[in-house]
Amino acid sequence: MFRISSQKSTSKSKAESFLKGTLILTVASFVVKVIGSLNWIFVSRILGGEGIGLYQMAFPIYFFAMSISQAGVPVAISIITAERVALKDVFGARRVFRVSMALMLFTGLFFSLLTYFSADWLIEWQFIRDPRAYMSVVALAPTIFFVTLLASSRGYLQGWQRMTPTAVSQIIEQIFRVLTMVLFASLLLPMGLDYAAAGASLGAFAGAIGGLLVLVYFHWKLDKDIEREYGPDLAPPAGQAPAPLGTIVRRIFSLALPVSAASIMLPIVSNLDLLIVPQRLEVAGYTVPQATELFGYLTGMAVPLVNLATILTASLAVSIVPAISEARALQDTKRVYSQTAAAVRISNFVCFPAFVVVLVLATPISTLIYNAPGAGPAVLVSSFSIVLLGLHQVSTAVLQGLGHPKIPMINMILAAVVKVVLNWVLTAIPWLGIMGAAWATAADMGVAAVINLYFIWRYIGYRMELLQLVKTMFAAAIMAGAVQLFYSFVMETFAVNAVATFGSVLVGVVVYIAALILVRGLLEEDMARIPYIGSLGIRFLRRIGIFHSVEGAKG
Repeated sequence: MFRISSQKSTSKSKAESFLKGTLILTVASFVVKVIGSLNWIFVSRILGGEGIGLYQMAFPIYFFAMSISQAGVPVAISIITAERVALKDVFGARRVFRVSMALMLFTGLFFSLLTYFSADWLIEWQFIRDPRAYMSVVALAPTIFFVTLLASSRGYLQGWQRMTPTAVSQIIEQIFRVLTMVLFASLLLPMGLDYAAAGASLGAFAGAIGGLLVLVYFHWKLDKDIEREYGPDLAPPAGQAPAPLGTIVRRIFSLALPVSAASIMLPIVSNLDLLIVPQRLEVAGYTVPQATELFGYLTGMAVPLVNLATILTASLAVSIVPAISEARALQDTKRVYSQTAAAVRISNFVCFPAFVVVLVLATPISTLIYNAPGAGPAVLVSSFSIVLLGLHQVSTAVLQGLGHPKIPMINMILAAVVKVVLNWVLTAIPWLGIMGAAWATAADMGVAAVINLYFIWRYIGYRMELLQLVKTMFAAAIMAGAVQLFYSFVMETFAVNAVATFGSVLVGVVVYIAALILVRGLLEEDMARIPYIGSLGIRFLRRIGIFHSVEGAKG
């Protein structure tokens, strides 16, 4: 599945490097989500619905200010740093980091102060409906400054293709955040819900400080490694003058602004859903309470499942940007192509079985996780978004690594237009209802992904490997049958949904991998590129006689 065309050993090691980074980030993301889920159980018990509501009123303000403050600069730092490192211009890489951090110090401080001093105005003008949320906004304001620095530091280290610092800092950040939220929410609750919600808001501040402290260590470690490899006295490459300050700033913003605009499109599209979907459900014949419930099924249940299923591809997108940037800087077109192909194959390899699980077990999963079997239809249709979102994430990252961040931004705008139109038309059809909105979301991801892939083909000549795609889809189809049969058998025999659901997932994964091996969709050299677990898988498959050697696998 991960086979890459023959290349030099250095290229192979680089491919393995970004796969290793992907795995590290994926594991960290799962850990962070688990800790976060536990956190909300505790905090919800402390604050109750009303207290959580106060916290949630303040958080969108913080999130918006934080997004504007960063403005896509971390991604830009990652790209430019990877380019400089590839060209052995460590002096230039460090200079880019210093310039970008100076920018982030300014923007972070500005938006922190702006949020703090605008809290009264936001309440006065009814942007925040409950005045008790004032203290939560004030508590979150200084966090913007530190989170901005945190994100920029991660971007620089990612440019060196060091993903462990990001992973470790994310986990430490979440631990500090959770402990602080629970502690201060409990301590301040006797003073009132507004104080308790503000106490919970301090968790983001503590998390950012904890994450920064971790990154300070990794920056120190990187400096030691640089000194050992390049010496204590860094200078521009021979015959090159340091890039002017204005040139660096312009390059940062030329990359950062399209990335920022693309990220802002996500909340914009969500707000458009809020405006359109409930209204069109009412046109379809649903009452206001029914429309609200169906909207909750889609946005609060189906969409989180899709996002959970694409954690690996989201991590892959972070890892592939500096990898592609480095190869492009070296004008290594072969490696650019092979890494792009590997990323797309990995996306399909992971997303298709996730799609099958959610598709076949839509209602059982909705019942097991949410105790809401009525969410089944929305979850079922949303399963198609898993494959499409994975491709969109990866293709966007490839284009960013190629130095074309404007293209994904424009494609997201075009896709958003398609989604709005389909939401308006499909959701109002009575027999579709909320499934129409789910189809519109899938179309949104699909349109953006397809256009991205078209431009990737234009720039590097990459076409999706149809034979490999067919093999993956065939294995996924076999998996779907196995999942359905096993689930039906267990339910008829034991009638325990949890056992049937988890058991079906495990059986399905085994069948999927076995089917891939049988149709030669997963070869030994493919598995050899998977960090940590690849070698274990090869040894096991050799022991049972599936693999004999790399040559034998190729035969």
